[in-house]
Amino acid sequence: MSTSPVRITVTGAAGNIGYSLLFRIASGSMLGDTPVELRLLEIPQAVKAAEGTAMELADGAFPLLRSVDVFDDADAAFDGTSIALLVGSMPRRDGMDRADLLEANGGIFAPQGRAIGEHAADDVRVLVVGNPANTNAAIARAAAPDVPGERFTAMMRLDHNRAIAQLAAKAGVGAGEVSRIHVWGNHSNTQVPDVDHGTIGGVPIRERIADDAWIDGEFTTTVATRGAAVIAARGASSAASAASAAVDHVRDWVLGTPEGDWTTAALPSEGHYGIPEGLVAGVPVISRGGRWEVVQGLELSELTRTRLAATVADLEAERDSVVRLGFVPSTS
Repeated sequence: MSTSPVRITVTGAAGNIGYSLLFRIASGSMLGDTPVELRLLEIPQAVKAAEGTAMELADGAFPLLRSVDVFDDADAAFDGTSIALLVGSMPRRDGMDRADLLEANGGIFAPQGRAIGEHAADDVRVLVVGNPANTNAAIARAAAPDVPGERFTAMMRLDHNRAIAQLAAKAGVGAGEVSRIHVWGNHSNTQVPDVDHGTIGGVPIRERIADDAWIDGEFTTTVATRGAAVIAARGASSAASAASAAVDHVRDWVLGTPEGDWTTAALPSEGHYGIPEGLVAGVPVISRGGRWEVVQGLELSELTRTRLAATVADLEAERDSVVRLGFVPSTS
């Protein structure tokens, strides 16, 4: 066991995802046998609720939990933090278009990015969970120019996990039998689950399932619209599954991905697979030595290329909006 605690900041800590996430972190699910210090950031109106969550964390008597502090000031909350989980965001409200949503979230993630750049530890890793996650990550990254861009990621592990679950159910196996799949692009209904390099129990997925029409149709649509289906069923957005995906993302980032397999993370593009540089897009990745590496050399089908172009266009439209709003510098 490491004796030096890792400082972790969670924003939107009093929300449903934050509540589901914090106890997983405290139990060691995310970082293994490593002591942690939790710092909970909330808006002033929600501080009291966050303080109640802090009380529950204390009452859990988690052996790895060294401290819990609650803040409504980003500079203080991110001071010395090594892992920042940006969960809190502005949800779309009735009458709000995409540009309004991006502007509202820019007012959240730009100040948080600035605070991370000025106060976080040199080794900080940032995972943006709050939607629209990919573009919110780009906004936070732009506000922290002195932090290496690769340290800002957006969560597409939930999409990845949803894809695994659908494939496992179709094949009648456990989720652990599915490997080498990933999801391209944006955390939106334009995302592109890619099974063409994957296996189920060591057998190529298309061979094992033997239903290309389902894979290219119903499966892809189900994964891309799963969030809306959850809302329709339970009257609230995904919380526990989103928290679980955040734990999975950070655990693999810090501790490494399983040998021979890969996962999905949204990273600032370096031009891989034709994705324009700087777009925060979902790609296949492995983690070695605490760093994400894009899986190289995969052959993409014509259908995947077409769908990838559509999700890239979706991301570019979001980027152009936040460029016009002044949250992200122009690339021209």
